[in-house]
Amino acid sequence: MSPAVTARLPLWAEPRELCLLRLSAIGDVTHVLPIVHTLRRGWPGTRLTWIVGATEAKLVGDLPGVEFIVFRKSGGLAAWRSLHRRLAGRRFDLLLQMQVAMRANLVSTAVRAGIRLGYDRGRARDLHGLFINSRIPDRPGQHVVDCFFSFLETAGLRDRIEDWSLPIPGEAREFAREQLPGDRPALLISPCASHPQRNWRAEHYAAVADHAAREHGFRVVLVGGPSRLERATGDAITAHMQTPPPVDLIGRDTLKRLLALLERADALLSPDSGPAHMATCVDTPVLGLYAASNVQRSGPYRSRRWCVDRYDEAARRFLGRPAAELRWGTKIERPGVMDLITPEAVIERLDALVRERPPGGGGQSSR
Repeated sequence: MSPAVTARLPLWAEPRELCLLRLSAIGDVTHVLPIVHTLRRGWPGTRLTWIVGATEAKLVGDLPGVEFIVFRKSGGLAAWRSLHRRLAGRRFDLLLQMQVAMRANLVSTAVRAGIRLGYDRGRARDLHGLFINSRIPDRPGQHVVDCFFSFLETAGLRDRIEDWSLPIPGEAREFAREQLPGDRPALLISPCASHPQRNWRAEHYAAVADHAAREHGFRVVLVGGPSRLERATGDAITAHMQTPPPVDLIGRDTLKRLLALLERADALLSPDSGPAHMATCVDTPVLGLYAASNVQRSGPYRSRRWCVDRYDEAARRFLGRPAAELRWGTKIERPGVMDLITPEAVIERLDALVRERPPGGGGQSSR
């Protein structure tokens, strides 16, 4: 690959073939959804191909009008060779190289493209500049969604379509109706992130759950994957609650079922994790827990006002300087960092949300 230069952009006509490369994670592929909807609206004649991870494809892979190529990250060299064979003989007018990790950079070598648009030098890493030939502008302080839109603006599409919609199968909606029947409002709690230091204490979740049930009549629902940590966390939350036990769906939902549950919910309580961003797809507000990561960079895009933000306090306590002096995107995943968030702070945000958006029975499905 040649060093990056800025050339041939913006495009003066819509490309015939465009490849978008974003493998993971769940939160980041949901951030790509408005990019795809904007591309389909702005360049309707463009054939759009998205190279995506296998887990993430289970959530977004049925998006209409997109050719999905699934790359199995666990497949190692065999998966890389398979991708090269699949794309042999194809040439794209434009590659949007929207991931800087070395794995994604190496995957991009399978894509032959005239223009290879990647990140600015400030956000690039892992030799990213060797795999691209054009860059987006350096705009410090951007949310990930706004950064992704910079790819389109650089390519020549400036009108945004802020649409996160995804297909939800009938089976998933039926599952959600069976688990959450009737019109009683629901608070979903997805307690675990992929990084353990982003997780909150079980007794804190229980305190918020009890308040939601007693003061607002919420049905509390626990969701999450089948891991041992998620199971233990759910059991601990239930043990600490003083109100009737929650609906426990940990380990029972798929990604699409979770999307359908979020659609019926009135709010989600979660740390920085995939479900916090999936909620945006169905316009369900998120009570986000942010101390280890920066809500202004990676918080739920439409719910940042409902999040509890202790990132600056964490930066001062654990790194000895204010958040404004940290490199954008710095994580503060230290033991005890999430203890900076108190149940009282989350309850205050929940009460404010209920005042502004009174539960209407069934969440998004009735809004």
